[in-house]
Formats: sequence, C-alpha cells, structure tokens
Amino acid sequence: MIIRILGEGQREIADSELDGLNALDEKLENAVESGDEATFTEALAALLTAVRSAGSPLADDSLEDSDLILPPSDATLDEVRALLSDDGLIPG
Repeated sequence: MIIRILGEGQREIADSELDGLNALDEKLENAVESGDEATFTEALAALLTAVRSAGSPLADDSLEDSDLILPPSDATLDEVRALLSDDGLIPG
C-alpha cells in the first residue's frame, strides 16, 4: 500500500503493518469525534510517526498512485474531521 503524507511524500507500507496503523487510526477517529484537541494532536502525531517508521520512502520523482492520503502533522481537528470516512483515515 502506498500512503502519502501531505507535504512529506509517499511511503510503501507492508500489509502486515495495517492492523497497527488501524489501531492508531481508531484513536485518532475517537479524538476527532469527541473534539478532544490534546488527544487529537497526540493521536495524529502517533499515526504519522508509525507510517514514517513502518514505511519505505518512495523517490520524490516516483509516479506511484497513493492508496491513502494522510494530513500533515499541523492539520487541525476540523481539517481531519473533513477527511474521515466511516473507516477513519485508513480503511479496515
């Protein structure tokens, strides 16, 4: 799976990492639903850190389509709320 973090580029993530990412995504989704800004900031940072750690960066000139696009680390709670689907940011 190819995930783009806006402003940072793309990373290729192994399917074996998706359960861990989905657990972090669920925490982010819960923080957005509750409107808890502090928990939201921590959850977004944890999710982005996990994607950076688990993924292999693609070259900047790579022409791969992204399967998912994640917000930048400075995204607001309202911006992330607009991106959420019923499955959070990461389906599954």
